[in-house]
Amino acid sequence: MKIVLLESLGISQEILDQYAQKLKAKGHTFENYPKDTDPKVQIERAKDADILMIANMPLSGEVIRACKNLKFIDVAFTGVDHVDLAAAKEMGVKVSNAAGYSTQAVAEIALCMMLSLLRNIPQVEERCREGKTKDGLVGCELRGKTVGIVGAGAIGCRTAELCHAFGCKVLGYKRHVKGDEPSFIEFVSLEELLSRSDIVSLHCPINEDSKHLINAQTISKMKKGAYLINTARGPVVDSQALADALNNGYLSGAGIDVFEKEPPLDTDHPLLHSKNTIVTPHVAFASAESMIARADIVFDNIEAFLSGNQKNIIL
Repeated sequence: MKIVLLESLGISQEILDQYAQKLKAKGHTFENYPKDTDPKVQIERAKDADILMIANMPLSGEVIRACKNLKFIDVAFTGVDHVDLAAAKEMGVKVSNAAGYSTQAVAEIALCMMLSLLRNIPQVEERCREGKTKDGLVGCELRGKTVGIVGAGAIGCRTAELCHAFGCKVLGYKRHVKGDEPSFIEFVSLEELLSRSDIVSLHCPINEDSKHLINAQTISKMKKGAYLINTARGPVVDSQALADALNNGYLSGAGIDVFEKEPPLDTDHPLLHSKNTIVTPHVAFASAESMIARADIVFDNIEAFLSGNQKNIIL
């Protein structure tokens, strides 16, 4: 079979070649290309592929339908909202993801943002470089704070575990509580979570229910002076509503790693100019360890698919 990787997996070419060689030894072909979001370029590269591999690059129905031999899409990412699943289903193409590869990496970034906001790290770092002191910028400890976790899947639960280790009270909200979640998470309604939490950390997928889940109305139900962390998906938050709440002082700060579109952002994006906002260019998932972990998962996905035992099934 012809296997085509349409963007970098964040690993060295040497390591990629080691994975590819195992497939080539079994008679398959493997090609890899740098990321290009132009559908025409993608079609030219992928038109004869049996298996396509992508990470978080959009893959449209136009591309999927143009690949007449396509049987399997292997997504090196947890979320798959950037893939036209309706087109894949229409064409009978199977889809798997790489769930679990970035659980620790994302949880650590969420904690990093909480700590940085509470201790005013960006501001005191700037003060130090300017030859000034901490005066007026003494922050707070994470210990003793109430942290609300919206979306208690693997990443949300790991974030909750780290918060619990810091001595936080942890609240949780999810649509379906299975009963196997950590006992230290108190599950409540979204409204109660927002009203009680000093810090709200988002870890939910994007779907019809979660789009703009955090908006002007839900922000008004948050505790005045609270902080918001978003390492989930950008459209979960109404960016303008959040910027307004930060600029008028209703919220104390925000840590945002994801946006409505992939960075680079337009320079007039509201969260680039809002008060006490830490912004990062969708980097939470990316650590040296997580990149190797996801490569292991996606190449294992291919081996499983080729043997008739699909793993990490989306479709």
